[in-house]
Amino acid sequence: MSEFGLPEGVTLLNVAAVLIPIAIITLLLRIFPFAAMKRVNSNQLMGVLGRTMPVGVMVVLVIYTLFGQVSAPGGVGASLIAVAFTALLHWLKGSAGLSIVGGTLAYMFLVNVVF
Repeated sequence: MSEFGLPEGVTLLNVAAVLIPIAIITLLLRIFPFAAMKRVNSNQLMGVLGRTMPVGVMVVLVIYTLFGQVSAPGGVGASLIAVAFTALLHWLKGSAGLSIVGGTLAYMFLVNVVF
């Protein structure tokens, strides 16, 4: 079996016995959310979570990032300015993608040029 580049004692049957179940489980896990959405689409709890979770996740990420910037180049100052710029950009334009890209560019500019 060395012509396939496998370690000594490992056969193609061993590889298939591991990879086929992994492929099936991965496929099922990727299909599951779409199948589950049909059942929970009209659920009131899912509607509330769908409206509140994105904001909650973003708040947690911002707080985590700010606490992690204490010893980083630019420190908390550059991060706070970039967060304020991101919030202002989102308030003015209302585009999440533009806000994320703009905030990232502002932070990178502050860290590399200003601070």
